[in-house]
Amino acid sequence: MLDDAAWFAANSVEREFFLLTVSFTTYLTRPISEGRMTAIGELVHRNSSQFISETVVYDENEDEIARANGIFIRNKMKLAETAGYQNPIS
Repeated sequence: MLDDAAWFAANSVEREFFLLTVSFTTYLTRPISEGRMTAIGELVHRNSSQFISETVVYDENEDEIARANGIFIRNKMKLAETAGYQNPIS
């Protein structure tokens, strides 16, 4: 959930290439055993070679239960060549 939210935050600005996770650090800040969880990812930095995203997961009371940060890079594979991908812009 953390990795997906961070990846989608980074991928929201990359329209041509598939992104790969090169580093991902997770912090579990509060235990949870049941209930709904919500992940929110945000792209916090990008340059010509990498994207850095942060993600926070909240429980149904909006208390933070985990957070993470990830570094992503472009793959040589184009999104259009990825199985199941459909470009929403075309």
